[in-house]
Amino acid sequence: MSKILEIKNLSVSYGGIEAIKNISLDVEAGSIVTLIGSNGAGKSTALNAVTQGVPYTGRISLEGRDIRALKGAERARSVGFLAQKNAVSYAYSVEEVVSLGRYAHASGFLSARDDEGEACVERALEWTGLTALRRASVLTLSGGELQRTFLAQVFAQNPKLLILDEPANHLDLIYQKHIFSLIEAWLKQPGRAVISVVHDLSLAKKYGTHTVLMDRGRCAAQGRTNEVMTRERLEAVYGMDVYGWMRDLLGQWA
Repeated sequence: MSKILEIKNLSVSYGGIEAIKNISLDVEAGSIVTLIGSNGAGKSTALNAVTQGVPYTGRISLEGRDIRALKGAERARSVGFLAQKNAVSYAYSVEEVVSLGRYAHASGFLSARDDEGEACVERALEWTGLTALRRASVLTLSGGELQRTFLAQVFAQNPKLLILDEPANHLDLIYQKHIFSLIEAWLKQPGRAVISVVHDLSLAKKYGTHTVLMDRGRCAAQGRTNEVMTRERLEAVYGMDVYGWMRDLLGQWA
């Protein structure tokens, strides 16, 4: 497998306090890497470093190139980001919002030319089940529809790396399933990878091919999901019997 993202000795500090402490991680094509850990573990901070949202030390490479050396448009063509919440205040249509994902692919300054843009937008609308809503104002959408709209936007962007910060948080169960199923389908294209913060451990266990277990800014464990999410490791980080708690919850449905 080819390596899409490589993080070496990543550290992030706020006011002299280390939020991320010397983390290294490889993200290979075809993988969904989930970042898990308790609140304040540094999961979202790690993603913010990859998207160049916070200063950091160490090196982050995208397909072998230092991501800091890439121009903004070049980085945007390769890296897509979906936040857990997306606020909208203007009555753009669904199609208009999705089309914004093609901005970085315009051929030049103030140029509207994007030879593949229309096809990418159409495909993204179809993948996310939004074709019938393409003319609808985003101000009229439900939470799940709005999140699918922004997911369609990053699909239209056609990146190599998809970065997700709790993409299904606050969504109903049906939309959680839908969002992650769409991401799985997108990942089947060659040369694609996903790295995501996941709060729900059940979602991380079901969809993550690899997992990074974080604890107070450090990497407590990383590797294949079934090897990282063991009873002992989760209890050490969360301070409780996670396996026992999950089984107790599920037992109510038996």
